[in-house]
Amino acid sequence: MNSRKDQLKSLDRLLTIMEELRSQCPWDKKQTMQSLRHLTIEETYELGDAILDGDLPEVKKELGDLLLHIVFYAKIGSETGDFDIADVSNSICDKLINRHPHIYGDIDVADEEDVKRNWENIKLAEGKKSVLEGVPTSLPSLVKANRIQDKVAGVGFDWEKPEQVFEKLQEELGELQEEIKNGTEERIEAEFGDVLFSMVNYARFLKINPENALERTNKKFIKRFSYLEGKAKEAGKSLKEMTLAEMDVHWNEAKHL
Repeated sequence: MNSRKDQLKSLDRLLTIMEELRSQCPWDKKQTMQSLRHLTIEETYELGDAILDGDLPEVKKELGDLLLHIVFYAKIGSETGDFDIADVSNSICDKLINRHPHIYGDIDVADEEDVKRNWENIKLAEGKKSVLEGVPTSLPSLVKANRIQDKVAGVGFDWEKPEQVFEKLQEELGELQEEIKNGTEERIEAEFGDVLFSMVNYARFLKINPENALERTNKKFIKRFSYLEGKAKEAGKSLKEMTLAEMDVHWNEAKHL
């Protein structure tokens, strides 16, 4: 691995390149925070894909792309006189020190749950009006549900045992079935949402990230379905021309790839 000196040298190189691109490149010169926003989101998802795939060379590449965006935003901020990269770095350093009093202060903690509770309490002491204030409204619903539950658990609003959460999930499933029999589409949707929310909560108690779990299943399904499509093509058929029994044969084959 690189020495601290080489690490700092590489960051200085990136800052210099950013200066040059911002002053000389027609594309880079016209970018704004607003124009970069959707690209940053895309890069973040690409990093997430690489992490799930366990592709470390790709993780390195995507981290570089994301680091470029951070430097880009900081450069734009410096041009308006609002902040620069040093302000960005010092801001996160100050926050980390303040929110880790068990490392930089005299607070004792027993485990990671104590750390999370301290984190949320410190945020409230800093002026946050609500524990949930830090949950971005634009997060995908599954990720948002997980963050909401994680945050309220940090201040003690939580179940005590996984079994209790599973019982709640079963209760919500029962209510969903009841609405399917007798309810309106609106009520069915509401109960279905409760089931999903309970599933996310149960995943948290099982120490599983529900977003990662679902995305891994998405990838698995795509891989198996692509195999099925390939087999249909080999047979000179379209999928619509295959029977479900034929599809099942190839689907089961795909499970063993």
